[in-house]
Amino acid sequence: MATERDIKRRIRSVKNIAQVTRAMEAVSASKMRRAQAQVQATRPYARKAREVLSFLARLRATEAGGQPLLQQREVQHICLLLITADRGLAGGLNSNMIRAAARRIHEWQDEGKEVTLVTVGRKGRDWMRRYGPEIRAEFINIGDQPGSAYIGKSSAAASHSMSVAPIARIVIEDFAGGRFDAVYLGYTRFINTVIQTPTIEQLLPIIPEEAEVKMAADYIFEPDAPTVLGQVLYSFTEVEVLQALYEAIASEHSARMVAMRNATDAANELIDDLTLTYNKARQAGITMALLDIAGAANAVQQ
Repeated sequence: MATERDIKRRIRSVKNIAQVTRAMEAVSASKMRRAQAQVQATRPYARKAREVLSFLARLRATEAGGQPLLQQREVQHICLLLITADRGLAGGLNSNMIRAAARRIHEWQDEGKEVTLVTVGRKGRDWMRRYGPEIRAEFINIGDQPGSAYIGKSSAAASHSMSVAPIARIVIEDFAGGRFDAVYLGYTRFINTVIQTPTIEQLLPIIPEEAEVKMAADYIFEPDAPTVLGQVLYSFTEVEVLQALYEAIASEHSARMVAMRNATDAANELIDDLTLTYNKARQAGITMALLDIAGAANAVQQ
């Protein structure tokens, strides 16, 4: 049985852990608020970019047909752009995303397709290095506010974060060059503070969708339709990758805040249990001491 000194030492250790988790919860809560505001502010932009792109892709069938990012090919080689966090202590966030990606990879491989990865974040990279397919490229230390030429960031944020352009460029160039027949994007979509959903969706080739709002019948393109459409396609793809990063960042901070809150609550419950055990052990020690004194007094009287 543990002594009073051992129990007190353990109580101090658990209190120190509770202080650390409480501080991490506060930091994650602050980052989560910024990330949540960021992802909610950029969602309308990404949604409208997709709508405009879909309209332009249908607008001039002859010009759109020559765009490399719209080319439909028989899918034999797939690239999965997998986005996970660089750090852990976020509950099941990373494991859920990795599990969903591994399940989809096995489905593709069972269909006879070859799969290659581009990883963003240490957790997904480390797991896929051991158990996954070939990794074409890897990116770490993206930061909390990755930048883009289409959604600007302040200089202070840009100095601590990475641009999304290299990530988008490698998948765009490999697809346009014929290395991949399809590119999929795997990330954790932010729903709310307690719900984050692993999502895998097609990034390339871009499939035009029906626009929600009816637009003008035609436009005058300067300098010409292929140039304008090509630039819009490339910029749209980069915005899609950037929005997925924002979703993943907001999900990470939300999951870590909830995990640290649960850890703090568990530590406080353990402290209460250990305090009760300590009081019982102390009371038992006092009772034994009183019994020893009473026994010695009786022995002296006899």
